[in-house]
Amino acid sequence: MIAPAPAAVRVLVVDDHPVVTHGVTLLLKPVRDIELVGSARNGREGLESAEQLRPDVILLDLRLPDLLATEVIRRLRSARPEIRVLLFTAYADHAALPAALEEGVAGCLLKDVSTTDLASAIRRAHAGLTVMDHRIEGSSGGQLQEALHRAGLTRREYEVLRLVAAGQTNPEIAEDLGLTRNTVKTYLQSTMSKLGARNRVEAIAKASEAHLL
Repeated sequence: MIAPAPAAVRVLVVDDHPVVTHGVTLLLKPVRDIELVGSARNGREGLESAEQLRPDVILLDLRLPDLLATEVIRRLRSARPEIRVLLFTAYADHAALPAALEEGVAGCLLKDVSTTDLASAIRRAHAGLTVMDHRIEGSSGGQLQEALHRAGLTRREYEVLRLVAAGQTNPEIAEDLGLTRNTVKTYLQSTMSKLGARNRVEAIAKASEAHLL
C-alpha cells in the first residue's frame, strides 16, 4: 500500500507591496510541497489571516504600515504559537532586525532569495529549524548601535520609542520597562527632541525613515 503524500506546507505572506507577494507566488508555484494559502498587506490583516487560514509558516515583512513586526510576532506567538515566522526583508542592515529576531522567529530571509533557497528555508522553518540568510547572520548585531549613534539616541530611548510605535501608552511602557511614568515621559521628550519631532507620530515617522523601526 502506497503511503499518502505529506500535506503541503501552508504559507502566508504579510507584506504591503503587491509586487513582493506576486514574486513569492511565482517562486512557489512550481514547488509541489508548499502551498501559498493567502496574503495580507498589513499587520492587522496578517493576524486575522493567520487565525482564519492557519498557515504553517508566515513570511513577514520587517516594515509594515500599521504595526511593528515585533508586535505582530508577539501577538502571533500568543495566539498561534505553532506558526513559524520568517522575517522577509530587503534590508540586511536594518536597525530594527535584532529586536525582531529576539521575539523568537524562525529566522530571516532577504527578498532577493531564489526559488530553491526560499523553498528550502520554508521547509526547514516548518521542521523547527532556524533559518538565516548568510548575508545577515552575524552582521546585524552592530547595526542597531550604529543607527542609534547616528540618531543620537540611547538604547533606553530607543526601547521607549519602540513601545510607543507599538501603540503602548506611557503607563504601559513604564510597567513593561520597570520605569516610573515620569521617567518614560522624560525619555520620550528627549527622543522627540533628538529626532526633531513635535509629537509621537512625527517621532515614529522620523525613526522609520532612519530604519530604526
